[in-house]
Amino acid sequence: MIIRGKDMAVSLLAVGTAAVAGYLLRSSRSRDDSPRSKADLGARLVDRDEIPADATVVDVSSRRLDEIPGARRAIERAVRNRAREDWEHVTLDRGGAWSVVDAIRDSLPYYDGSDSRYNGVYVHYENRFVVLDAIGWARLEESLY
Repeated sequence: MIIRGKDMAVSLLAVGTAAVAGYLLRSSRSRDDSPRSKADLGARLVDRDEIPADATVVDVSSRRLDEIPGARRAIERAVRNRAREDWEHVTLDRGGAWSVVDAIRDSLPYYDGSDSRYNGVYVHYENRFVVLDAIGWARLEESLY
C-alpha cells in the first residue's frame, strides 16, 4: 500500500488540529476549575462559666473581627438561633478561603486548650457569649467532568 504525500499531509493536519483543540479545551477548563479552598466558620453560644479562665474574650465590635469574612454572620446566626447544642456554620467557597482560618487563629486571641473547653475565639455579643472557630480544606483533585 502506497501512501501519497497529500494523504499524509491531510492526516497529519487532522491529527494536529484535534490535538490543539484538545489542549485548548483542557487548558480553559483548568483555569475555570482551578484548585479552590473552603473555610467553614462555626459559632455557638456558651455560658459565662464555660469560658476558660485563661481565654481572652473579644467584644463583637472588634475591628479585627470585622475583617474576617463570614465571622459576624456566623456569630449572628448562633445568637439568632440560640445555638447551644449545634454549631451555626458559614461556608466560604473561593480561592484563598483558607486564609480565613489563619486570620481567626493568628489575628484574634484564639484559645487552643487541651481540656474539655471549646477551642476558638470567645466573643462577647450584647449580653451573650459565643465561641467562634474555623476549619479549612482545599480541593486537591481535578474534577473528571
